[in-house]
Amino acid sequence: MRRLDQLLANLGYCSRSEARAWIAGGRVTVKGVLADDFGQKAQPADVQIDGAPPDHPEGLLLVFHKPLGLVCSHEAREGPNVYSRLPERWRKRHPIVTSIGRLDKDTSGLLVLTDQSALVHRLTSPKHKVPKIYRATVDQDLSPKWIPLFAAGTLMLTGETTPCAPAELRLLTPREAEITLTEGRYHQVRRMFAAVGAAVLTLHRESFGSLELGHLAAGQWRELPLDTFTKPNAVTSSADLS
Repeated sequence: MRRLDQLLANLGYCSRSEARAWIAGGRVTVKGVLADDFGQKAQPADVQIDGAPPDHPEGLLLVFHKPLGLVCSHEAREGPNVYSRLPERWRKRHPIVTSIGRLDKDTSGLLVLTDQSALVHRLTSPKHKVPKIYRATVDQDLSPKWIPLFAAGTLMLTGETTPCAPAELRLLTPREAEITLTEGRYHQVRRMFAAVGAAVLTLHRESFGSLELGHLAAGQWRELPLDTFTKPNAVTSSADLS
C-alpha cells in the first residue's frame, strides 16, 4: 500500500505537492472511483492515472546498448549521460535509475540500468563475481604470452596493491581480442593492456552474466523481468577462471 501523492512522485509523474493538484483535478482513480485524498493509501494495481495504470510501479530493469560519447554519471558537468536516452518520467523516478557498474565515455556496449538499489549493491559487490565479456582492439599485435599472464591472477595495475583476479584472454585477430573479467576496477581493461605495453583503441562490452545485446541498436534498450537475476543461470560466476 502506498500513499497516492508518494506513488505519483516516486514514479516520476510529478512532485508530491503537484500530486495533490492532480488528485484534486480528478486525474487519479482507485478501483474506478475518483480519489479525493492525496494521503489515501492504495495498491498500485488498483490505481489509474489519467485513465491508465501506473508506469512500472514495481520497478525498472533494462538492458541498454550504450553508444560512445555518453557517461554513466548523473553529474551534468561530466557531459551527456546514458539516462538522457530514457523517457523523462523514468528519469524522475525515486529511487533514481542508475547503472549496475559503469562504462566510460569511450566504451560502448551492454549496460544494465535499474531503480532497484538492492540489486545494484548486490551485483557490484566483489563477492558476486559476474563475468563480463569485452571486445578490444589495441595498437599493436597481441602476444600469446599475455593469455597465461592474464589468467594467472598476478597481473598488477599501476597504483594498485592487489593483483587482478584471473581473466580469460582470447585472441581473435592480430590486434583484436575478447577478455572476460569477473571484477570491475576503474578502467580495468585499458589498464590491464597498458600493463603489458599496449594501448586500447576501441572497447565494447558484449555481455554481462548471461545477458547479451542481441540485435539491440546503439542507444536503445530492452526491458527485463525484475526477477531476471534470481533465475537459474541468469548470472553465472566463472569458476573456470579461478
